[in-house]
Amino acid sequence: MADTIAETVDLLYTINQEKLTPDQQIALGTALASLAQAERLEQINERLRSIHQVLNAWALKATVDGGR
Repeated sequence: MADTIAETVDLLYTINQEKLTPDQQIALGTALASLAQAERLEQINERLRSIHQVLNAWALKATVDGGR
């Protein structure tokens, strides 16, 4: 079982598409598109986490500076 999006994508790319039925090829394409979207969402989530950390640091600094 794959543990990450990247491992799942790697696993899907090992599938011999020539042996798939048209329906299976469509399902594989859909799976790859969904994984690409999930990967992009994970990148956005990481960016938002970084922004959250910066905002928390600013808020903490403002609280400490305001108490002086």
